Amino acid sequence: MRFMVMHKMTEEMEKGLPPEPAIIEGVGKLIGEAAKEKVFVSGEGLKPSSQRVHIAYKNGKRTMTDGPFTEAKELVAGFALMRVRSKQEAISWCDKFAAVLGDVELIMGPVVEPWDLGMVPKPENPPLRFLSMHKMDERSENEVPPDPQLMAKMGALIDEMTKAGVLEATNGLASTKKGARIRFKGGKHTVIDGPFAESKELVAGYALLDLPSKAAAIEWAIRFGDIVKVNEVEVRQIPEW
Repeated sequence: MRFMVMHKMTEEMEKGLPPEPAIIEGVGKLIGEAAKEKVFVSGEGLKPSSQRVHIAYKNGKRTMTDGPFTEAKELVAGFALMRVRSKQEAISWCDKFAAVLGDVELIMGPVVEPWDLGMVPKPENPPLRFLSMHKMDERSENEVPPDPQLMAKMGALIDEMTKAGVLEATNGLASTKKGARIRFKGGKHTVIDGPFAESKELVAGYALLDLPSKAAAIEWAIRFGDIVKVNEVEVRQIPEW
């Protein structure tokens, strides 16, 4: 089974402050352990909401709102990680996604690269990568089977993005009924099983994990949350169509 584990933004992260060396070291060790056990698939951190954009498509019209955002009310239905030449190019791919899906809301922003953390020197021509996350709607939350025609169009778009060298990763997420949230406070944690309502906390980063069960994903998420010192981590299952 595959899971997406998302940690939520803190005030320090939102200010764009670099993580403490102990946090970078702890995350590196945990990911190294997960990679050795063939659990870790991929993962990215996101830059503050001041560098993100909210894109809403309704009745064929697009509305864009630049961050920062105090509340996103994100309930993520899926994501796409894109490597592009410009922010405008990333937005144009979002337009194509909305042309297939119809009315949809996205939050898109740049990912944190190793040179942003001072781990390696910044390349002369660094890649520009954006993560787009689209919000749940009633159909996806109620696990209504996707329309075959829509799936065919989405498959064609994914193929086009892949051939263009734009798409690095993409997945839809299962209903929140199959998810969990772990909240951290005062050195303790509380696990809340789904379904759950919107979260006002922005996503700060994610990891894709191959694990045998939701319980195993929760255990990994607790360890990760303890290291990065966040208030909330969300565990979501990736459906197997």
